[in-house]
Amino acid sequence: MIQWGAKNIDVITLFVEELPEAKSFYERVFGLSSVYEDDNSAVYNFGNMSVNLLKITEADELTHPAPVADRGAGARFVFTIRVDDVDALCTELMSSGVGLLNGPMDRPWGIRTASFQDPGGHIWEIAQELR
Repeated sequence: MIQWGAKNIDVITLFVEELPEAKSFYERVFGLSSVYEDDNSAVYNFGNMSVNLLKITEADELTHPAPVADRGAGARFVFTIRVDDVDALCTELMSSGVGLLNGPMDRPWGIRTASFQDPGGHIWEIAQELR
């Protein structure tokens, strides 16, 4: 077995077609300010993890020789944020112009969830434990 020194994920890089639109979304929806920006990227801290929004035109440098897929290829993963009240947050999201993909709904594994999509096509789920 490989012995990893790391204990958690530090940064996730998301490829986006329109960086200004993605930045505006993250600032408006998550209430965050970037901790780093340049012409090609913007980084936002989510607790102990950072999300780096990178222009898709710059992604090949990180992935080559693996190809970079565009957002039309479909969802490949979901980010989940635990919240206290899914329904209240859904109301806030919708009043801010964020459309829900699904939910709120109770899941058989004991959580209530709803999902939305960022401008780059990445899926975000909010989840609350059912009591």
